[in-house]
Amino acid sequence: MTNHALGFDLSSVTPETGAPAPDRLIAGEPVFTTWNIEEAEGGLYAGVWRSTPGKWYIVYDEWEYFHILEGYSIVTEEGGEPIHLRAGDRLILRPGFIGTWEVVETTTKDYVIRV
Repeated sequence: MTNHALGFDLSSVTPETGAPAPDRLIAGEPVFTTWNIEEAEGGLYAGVWRSTPGKWYIVYDEWEYFHILEGYSIVTEEGGEPIHLRAGDRLILRPGFIGTWEVVETTTKDYVIRV
């Protein structure tokens, strides 16, 4: 029988680490840790992401919904007002979003991305 429910059990996933591309880095030395829990047909991804403090440029070609689990970040669209994100906050970033992501306090989010 196929299991059609998938929990967010991070202990069963090997995390990947990364960082912003050097040409996008504005400040700090942020380190990303990503637990990709689901990669479904049609370009759908779900998992958990964590970053240490820093600031970098972001450019979205994909659609992303996320929920902040812990920490404090500021997302600012080019020409827009800063969006302060703390535990419990949710946001959708649509294709075409250009701006910055600043992690003030190590931030963890769960996410769903559609490319």
